[in-house]
Amino acid sequence: MSKEKNVLDSLEINHQEANEIGDDHLSSAVRTPLRDDAFVLTDQEKIELIQEKFADIMHTLGLDLTDESLKGTPYRVAKMYVQEIFHGLNPKNKPDAKKFGNQYQYGDMVVVKNINVTSFCEHHFLPFIGKAHIAYFSDDQVIGLSKINRIVDHYSRRPQVQERLTLQIAEELQVSLNSEDVAVFIESKHFCVSTRGIQDRESSTVTTEYRGKFKEELTQQRFIDYFKTQTEMK
Repeated sequence: MSKEKNVLDSLEINHQEANEIGDDHLSSAVRTPLRDDAFVLTDQEKIELIQEKFADIMHTLGLDLTDESLKGTPYRVAKMYVQEIFHGLNPKNKPDAKKFGNQYQYGDMVVVKNINVTSFCEHHFLPFIGKAHIAYFSDDQVIGLSKINRIVDHYSRRPQVQERLTLQIAEELQVSLNSEDVAVFIESKHFCVSTRGIQDRESSTVTTEYRGKFKEELTQQRFIDYFKTQTEMK
């Protein structure tokens, strides 16, 4: 019996409970659940193993892997998982948010809006896509604006729950900016809602995290007004 099958057999899975957790988008912790040996294998070793397992899935579904269009799919999916849509799992890919002195002493709100979010629900491995809006008050240090986009992308590129993603981005911004005054607002559409289950294509999910000064209602409203303002960049 293979090691992989032993792992599956060792799990105590209540199918009804599993479905309820998936449909309700529940998560167990703020940190992404990772094993201690998560990065013992190289990316190439992971690709080779996932390729083999995904070929088994396709074969089980009845697909003909000798077909010209399908025979490369296991490799393409494995490479996509490891090096593209889940590359945020590996801490070595975390962006270096270098701090700079706030030489011009700008102390008002900074807002970065309409940051693309592309992530994958950890319950069904289907995408959710949307926009993130980020704000902060700087004190003596700032980071490059593009680093905020990179932080959002890094934590998005892993199996996720939107609530956890929102909190992880807020935590990283606090550390990177050395400031308690951060806000995160994410709105997204979940394909696990629109393509399965209830199959609702119109609803979206909003999650927020307000810290420091952003706990004040007027400051929150300023932030919301800023990112809702329609601006045309030419």
